[in-house]
Amino acid sequence: MIVDRNSILLKFAAVLSIASISTLARAADVHAIADAVDRHYNHLHTLECEFTETYSAAGSERTEAGTLWLKKPGKMRWEYRSPKAKLFVVDGKNAWFYVPGEHQVRRTSVKKLDDLRSPLALLLGKTQLEKELLGLSLAPEAAPLVPGDVMLKGMPRGFGDRLNQVLVEITAESAISRIVLQEADGSSIEYRFSEQKEDVKMADQRFEFQVPDGVEVVEESFGQ
Repeated sequence: MIVDRNSILLKFAAVLSIASISTLARAADVHAIADAVDRHYNHLHTLECEFTETYSAAGSERTEAGTLWLKKPGKMRWEYRSPKAKLFVVDGKNAWFYVPGEHQVRRTSVKKLDDLRSPLALLLGKTQLEKELLGLSLAPEAAPLVPGDVMLKGMPRGFGDRLNQVLVEITAESAISRIVLQEADGSSIEYRFSEQKEDVKMADQRFEFQVPDGVEVVEESFGQ
């Protein structure tokens, strides 16, 4: 049997061409999706939503829930209600973590903050998803919670020693509805965002932490 090398080369070239077109198409899709997310959030000044936070590790699972407020530039307030009350506030300069009833509140400079929630403050005002999540690409192996949503994956800047990757679920309206942080130790933290309210009135005082009487302020670096 005579092998037609030219025919084989043509077929191989065709396969490479199709693969290249497919790769370019995927890259274009990711760029278009990221650009749409950027445009969706960059015009906002405030965002309020309900959240659930689920931590999973070694067969165990813990879920907390509450309300999140974000305000441009760089302010956020995580008010946990379930299963117990606690507060995480970023006023733009400092971050505060407090559990009502305790005798200490933890405070650290935003510049020293090593908390996995902190990148979310970037959603308002200067979002550039492709720059914030390095190696951003489609994640077809991850199923979205809502059919029709798109899953993306990447690595947030500054967290390479703690995270393997981050999954982001994008809705048809180009909003972020879920973020899954896959940590290097095999654990994961999943945030789900619902009832998102955009550009609602939000006083700056909401992001100012008032130290309760008798509570000591402890200066330290902390993270999620």
